Amino acid sequence: MGTVTVPSEDVARALVGVDPVSAANMLEAMVAIPSPSGEESRLAEHLVGVMKGLGLAARIDRAGNVIGETPARPGPKIMLLGHMDTVPGQLPVRCSDGRVHGRGSVDAKGPLAAMVQAVAANPGFPGQLTVVGVVEEETPQSRGAVHIGRTLARPDALVVGEPSGWSGVVLGYKGKLDLSYRVTCPATHPSNPVEKATESAAAFWHDALELLGPDQGHGSFGTPGATLVAMRGDIADAELEISVRTPVGFDQEGFVTALRNRARGGTVDVLNGVAAVRVERRSPVVHALSAGIRRVGGVPRPTVKTATSDMNTLAEFWDIPMATYGPGDSALDHSDEEHILTDDYLRGIAVLSAALRELTTLPVTAARAASEPAVRSRA
Repeated sequence: MGTVTVPSEDVARALVGVDPVSAANMLEAMVAIPSPSGEESRLAEHLVGVMKGLGLAARIDRAGNVIGETPARPGPKIMLLGHMDTVPGQLPVRCSDGRVHGRGSVDAKGPLAAMVQAVAANPGFPGQLTVVGVVEEETPQSRGAVHIGRTLARPDALVVGEPSGWSGVVLGYKGKLDLSYRVTCPATHPSNPVEKATESAAAFWHDALELLGPDQGHGSFGTPGATLVAMRGDIADAELEISVRTPVGFDQEGFVTALRNRARGGTVDVLNGVAAVRVERRSPVVHALSAGIRRVGGVPRPTVKTATSDMNTLAEFWDIPMATYGPGDSALDHSDEEHILTDDYLRGIAVLSAALRELTTLPVTAARAASEPAVRSRA
């Protein structure tokens, strides 16, 4: 590993209450700790120490998520949630030419580190700030985010940490439906003029594409797109794995029913499913992040993604203002060239810090205010 580059003057001026060199060193240390899905415990323990050193109350929950909090006060509760895990394949970690190189620098240790720094820079927030690093976001089940949705009280607003570019705000993600198809046929000679298992599987795949419609594809947020992830088999036994990315409003249950009606004697199983999510530009969180970007000198770039994130998962638990934000170029996700510009990472901290200040006047959820008087009385 090398020496972290000192940030440019304009970036240093944008930071309030943050030591830029310490913040950059924190990210380098996080990237240096391997944390593929299912192996996040070492990074979680490290982050507990970092959070406590920055003045946050910190703990690890039963799922292995790390949670840091500021003191609870009567105002709004804001959650910032990123993920600790990475795809497999550790890369050499180095800092050179104003960049931090290594697995997870973009997806998504950079966004998570920026969130920790931004929360720590706002110790006097008039409500409560919670920063969470979840486990297993890179797996179909998103076990960490599901546990958070089931066990923590609904916040008043949520920022999910994924690379959007320091001046980008993600308004939505496609949904996802993972399916398996298996069919068996009596063993027979290849020349026998009956449908074989492999032929049934091939026909099923084409039926799936037909049901999705002529505009299906991964290039548009508004249309579904399917990928044939795996295929195995012979004339007696064949199996497919299919992943479908779905737009807002897509009827996943109806699609599965239609597929089962065309199963050709096979079975269709749902392995995992989550709905698409999209928020409006007028959302308080989008507004706050956009204001933060402008304050740091950028022009906000609202966008939508054809992939899926923990924003989808948590939208199924909480109907609250939310958006996704984080420094880093998502084109480098999972690549051998994964790296983040140190200045962009620090700009991300400044944007998040400013956004949190914008959210100090966010209305407290009425139901929570009524049901949590003890929490609200702590000042």
